[in-house]
Amino acid sequence: MKPNIHPKYEKVVFHDTAADAYFLVGSTIKTERTIDYEGKIYPYVTIDISSASHPFYTGEQRAMNKDGRIAKFKNRFGSIGSKK
Repeated sequence: MKPNIHPKYEKVVFHDTAADAYFLVGSTIKTERTIDYEGKIYPYVTIDISSASHPFYTGEQRAMNKDGRIAKFKNRFGSIGSKK
């Protein structure tokens, strides 16, 4: 492998602001911010959504309507323009 072409791989703290959860993960992301996490200084990145706050992982998914888009359209506009 060529030297000095790969980004630096290090432990980074990601903070999910929606769930106020912290994750310590190896990453090559670059950031100027740092945080003291469990007694050590790590690079710090905020994120909007993660497995701690995403509805698929938390089980808070909304139930989808059983009617599809075409059925909704027909229910709404079905009588308009129909020949009788």
